[in-house]
Amino acid sequence: MKFFDAKDINELHKIYKINLINSCSGFKSANLLGTISNEGTTNVAIFSSVTHLGSNPPTLGFILRPTTVPRDTYKNIKETGFFTINHIWEDIIDDAHHTSAKYSEEISEFEMTNLEPEFKGNFKAPFVKNAPVQMSMKFIEEIYVPSNDVMLIVGQIQELYVKDELLQEDGLINLSIGKVVAINGLDTYATPKFKKQLSYQRPKKISE
Repeated sequence: MKFFDAKDINELHKIYKINLINSCSGFKSANLLGTISNEGTTNVAIFSSVTHLGSNPPTLGFILRPTTVPRDTYKNIKETGFFTINHIWEDIIDDAHHTSAKYSEEISEFEMTNLEPEFKGNFKAPFVKNAPVQMSMKFIEEIYVPSNDVMLIVGQIQELYVKDELLQEDGLINLSIGKVVAINGLDTYATPKFKKQLSYQRPKKISE
């Protein structure tokens, strides 16, 4: 087994270290965040850090890298207070990945890819059309993490859309049916396969 101590990691070539540390935590969620500016320009960007924070109230968070360079997603969220989270599925991997390219704020990534914006009800921010799971989110708070100069952005689910065939009777969303992908590292995609669903676990009785 290959071994790295803190000194080894610190001295690694930049790209090797980025790939190593971004993949060592395991598979990550693959999501497109949809926003819109006050001027009406839509934006869609890929994120691999969306995570569940709590169910009551239903909150999710994602990590925003340092804002020392323009971050259109962050700017739009702070201006409007709203955004969407959309799961990436197999058919759109290439287009979803391309949203990581750095376009100026007046250019919508929807226009530079085959991704289609979808507006639902009175919610201002765009969803990604045909995404198997779509969520409208309200910005709640941001928490600064000084050790890496990043921010945890917290949002509360306002609306949740799930394709019928993915939703089980017990409430579980079976993402495998929707061919929802995960991200390994920065630029590698995988489609997880459903294996088994286990019951709630209780301590085993300890024999005397």
